[in-house]
Amino acid sequence: MPETPGKNAIEVREVRKVFGAGEAQVVALETVSVSIRENEFFTLLGPSGCGKTTLLRLIAGFDFPTAGQIMLYGEDIAPLPPFKRPVNTVFQSYALFPHMSVAQNIGFGLEMLGKPKSEIKARVAEMLKLVRMEALANRRTSQISGGQQQRVALARALAPQPKVLLLDEPLSALDYKLRKEMQIELKRLQSETGITFIFVTHDQEEALTMSDRIAVMSSGKILQVGTPHDIYDRPAERFVADFIGETNFLKAEVVGQTNGRATVKLSSGVEIPASLPAGFSPAGKVTIVIRPEHAHLAGANDKASLSGVVENVVYLGTDTHFHLRLDDGDAFIVRQQNSRGGGDLVAQGSRAGILIGSDAAQVLKD
Repeated sequence: MPETPGKNAIEVREVRKVFGAGEAQVVALETVSVSIRENEFFTLLGPSGCGKTTLLRLIAGFDFPTAGQIMLYGEDIAPLPPFKRPVNTVFQSYALFPHMSVAQNIGFGLEMLGKPKSEIKARVAEMLKLVRMEALANRRTSQISGGQQQRVALARALAPQPKVLLLDEPLSALDYKLRKEMQIELKRLQSETGITFIFVTHDQEEALTMSDRIAVMSSGKILQVGTPHDIYDRPAERFVADFIGETNFLKAEVVGQTNGRATVKLSSGVEIPASLPAGFSPAGKVTIVIRPEHAHLAGANDKASLSGVVENVVYLGTDTHFHLRLDDGDAFIVRQQNSRGGGDLVAQGSRAGILIGSDAAQVLKD
């Protein structure tokens, strides 16, 4: 999705949510603000207890904010009950009716809305085609697989044509292979329907695979919002860098800045360029982050940015991880993609140098 701003489907404005009172009070959401664009696949990502499901429930109307506004296409929906909001939710538990057929489950919500039978029939047929389940229309949902049940739940939620679809970790009950297949299916459904999807997950790979943008949450706060590329390659804070994938943290010192980039000195004395988070101008000691695949092994020579001893070599099929102990005592991982016929560049126990490219390092705010 292009980064040019479009119409916002959802705007969360300074929303705060507190449960309980007095000494039992729990702040589930600090003052949170975020805009979610029309026709966007937007993911709330974070560990258990970070507030992502609470935020989703506030948008759905299952809870109400302690303070702040939730705008749907410019209208404040925070005071409205769920049935008066043009949004639908798909939960971890699909809550299908086992005694009903696939088609009856999909049409159930439309019946509750009092839609004409002809309209229901046409819409159900459209949804069956969308989720590729025409052949199973008359099968009971108790007689189909978990992945098929998930498709039925999606079709049922999409049938009333909500303006926003909320998805609360709907893939968590599926096995790994099926979950990967459904990630592609979800992205296809979002693209074909043009409906804004707001997806909650704690799975980093899931978020990177499907999302147009991701909001990383921790302790009731949104720490960073960006494209998967932004979040992975340009994390602004240590939590974001550490939570998304494997990474290396190094201490460094800022020795110069220009045009949003810094020059930092490593423990080896070598100076390298590093990107800066937007609006951040640090001085003195900082922490930088370098992804394992953005560094390269070389011989232990003067041209290397860092050097150390290879303590472990882990072959993972598609790539090999080299675990090094740097000369200053820090650990560092280099990930090298494997090619057929290629051998290990260095052996366990040998010394090696590490080359760091001009666009590999990122300074963190903390």
